[in-house]
Amino acid sequence: MTIEFNLPTNLTLLRIGLIPLLAITFYLPWEYSNVASTCLFAIAAFTDWLDGYLARKMSLETAFGAFLDPVADKLMVAVVLVLIVQQQASVTLAISSAIIIGREITIASLREWMAEIGQKAKVKVSALGKWKTTVQMSAIGFLLYRDDLFGLPINLIGYWLLYIAAFLTLWSMINYLSAAFSTLDE
Repeated sequence: MTIEFNLPTNLTLLRIGLIPLLAITFYLPWEYSNVASTCLFAIAAFTDWLDGYLARKMSLETAFGAFLDPVADKLMVAVVLVLIVQQQASVTLAISSAIIIGREITIASLREWMAEIGQKAKVKVSALGKWKTTVQMSAIGFLLYRDDLFGLPINLIGYWLLYIAAFLTLWSMINYLSAAFSTLDE
């Protein structure tokens, strides 16, 4: 099998490459490191949308791209959540982050297993999963930025969005697990 490095795949690889750059920027002793980190995360989130859009629109979908895209997403989310929890240590932030990271590992493994038994369609991405991702990415952006903006408590909004994302995460995980286990009963 050959691996194609087309535009969508290169965007996914860029997203992976942004992870260490974001981590370094996060820790820079610079007044605007939070702004730079937030911008890097926003670029990564945009490439997540863009690579999928281009792959579908330009008929550039590949098996390697289908594998690599969710890996890049999960790596970015896990690393950034760990950075945020380390910086803003709190029980609720740590638990919410653990729920999100744990769900990502669980569902990735579940999808792999379901593909092996020929039931991949039972655990395809749902609308709830897309909502979860949107809220989660927004929460992470707010938590990276941290500073109040136009009188809005950005960090507090980020906390609440992360709690909502953790709830949606659990809900979507239960839905995926239910779909998978119903297959086993059949």
